[in-house]
Amino acid sequence: MAAVNPRKPTEPRVKTLSIHVVTWNVASAAPPLDLSDLLQLNKDNLNLDMYVIGLQEMNCGIMSLLSDTAFEDPWSSFFMDVLSPLSFVKVSSVRMQGLLLLFFAKHQHLPFVQILSTKSTPTGLFGYWGNKGGVNICLKLYGYYVSIINCHLPPHMANNDQRLEHFDRILEMQNFEGQDIPNILDHDLILWFGDMNFRIDDFGLHFVRESIRNQRYSDLWEKDQLSIAKRHDPLLREFQEGPLLFPPTYKFDKNSNNYDTSEKKRKPAWTDRILWRSKRQPRADPHAQRLLAPHFCLSLRSYVSHMKYCISDHKPVTSTFDLELKPLVSAPVITLIPEGLWTVENDMLISYSLTPDFLSSPWDWIGLYKVGLRHINDYVSYVWVRDNQVSFSDGLSQVYFNTSDIPETEDQFLLCYYSNNLHSVVGISKPFKIQPGSFLAQDPLGEAQPHI
Repeated sequence: MAAVNPRKPTEPRVKTLSIHVVTWNVASAAPPLDLSDLLQLNKDNLNLDMYVIGLQEMNCGIMSLLSDTAFEDPWSSFFMDVLSPLSFVKVSSVRMQGLLLLFFAKHQHLPFVQILSTKSTPTGLFGYWGNKGGVNICLKLYGYYVSIINCHLPPHMANNDQRLEHFDRILEMQNFEGQDIPNILDHDLILWFGDMNFRIDDFGLHFVRESIRNQRYSDLWEKDQLSIAKRHDPLLREFQEGPLLFPPTYKFDKNSNNYDTSEKKRKPAWTDRILWRSKRQPRADPHAQRLLAPHFCLSLRSYVSHMKYCISDHKPVTSTFDLELKPLVSAPVITLIPEGLWTVENDMLISYSLTPDFLSSPWDWIGLYKVGLRHINDYVSYVWVRDNQVSFSDGLSQVYFNTSDIPETEDQFLLCYYSNNLHSVVGISKPFKIQPGSFLAQDPLGEAQPHI
C-alpha cells in the first residue's frame, strides 16, 4: 500500500516533447501502402511523442460517410495500424465531411492530456456546408492550453479576400461559452494548418515554373498571398511559419511529379501550410518583483514537403516541433497498481490513490488493455469503479477485477482509469503480464460497455 501513496511534490523538470504535424489534401484517394516517410518512421534518431494529422478532401460520398459512421474510416484505421505498435494511442479525432483531424500520443502521456472540446466550423455555402471550414481539438497538455485547427479555405486565385474572411471566421467561432476554457487567443499554443489555398500573385506561369525548376523559391515568396496578408494583418502576423524551402505543393497531375498539364495549366502554389502561434507573455517590469512565467517554448525542427506521394494533386507537408515546457501538472491524479500476481483463475485487486481535488463520477471506469492499444475504446475488459469498489480509506481505494474472461496471451497489459467528468484518461499503470488460463468469453450479463 505504501507504494501507491502520493509522493511529496517536487519541482517539475523541464520536459521536451517532439510533435510531428501532417497536413495533406488527399483528393478522395485511399491510403497508399507505405507512409513511413510521411510519418518519419525511417528516422531512427527521431524520438517522437505525439502526432497531429490533418487531412482534407477525404472521400465524403454518401456511402462512404455512412460506412465511416459505422466503422473507422480507412485513413484513421491505417494510421492506427501503423502507430499503435509504436505505443501511440489515438486520443481524439474530429471529422466534418472531407476534413479529418487526428491526435495521437504515446501512452505514457495519456494522464497529462485532457481533451476539453472538439468543434466543427463550416464556412461553405454561407456557413451551412462543411466542404470548407475548420475542425478543432482543444486540449490541456501538462496543464497548458493547446488548440489544434485543421482547415480547408476557398480555392482560386481571385478569392484571396474570401480566404482571409474564412480564416477570421474560423478563429472567431472557436469560443467556449459555458465552459471553463479561456479564449483561444489566450491559449498557450495554437497549431493551425491545412489546405489554405493561398496562391502566388502577379508572376506568370513560365516565371513560376522556371523559378521552381532552378530551386529559386525565394523569388516567389514576395508574391505569396499568405506572406502578403501577414504583412498587413496584425493578428495573422502573430502566426509563425517555417521558411518555404520546398517546391509549391499544388497542383500536380495525379500519379506523377509533374505540375498541371491539363488545359487549365494552373499556376503552382504553396497551398498547404503549417502555422503556429505562441501566447504572448507580458513584458516584465524591471522595477517590479514578479514571478517568472512557466517555461513553455516551441521550436521548429523541420518544415518539408514529401514529393514521393503521388495519389493526390497536392503533396503532403509536415513539420516537426520540439516543445519545451515545465509541467504545470507533473503527477497523474490517479496512480494505479495491479496488486500481486495476476492470473486468470481469480478475481484480482487493483489499488489506486487519487489526489484530494479529484472529483470522481459513478461512470468512471478502469479498462484493461493490451500494450499497443489503438484508442481508448480498445479495451480487453473493464470494471465500473463504483460498482466494483471493495475498500476506501485515506485516499487509497481498491476495486476487484474479474480475470476469468481474459484471453490467454503472452502480451503485456496496461490499466487505464477513465474519468467521465474530464473525458480523459487520468491514470495509467506500468505494463504487466497475466498468467495463462481460459479464453475471453462474452459478458453473460449483457451489461452496457463503457464507450466514449
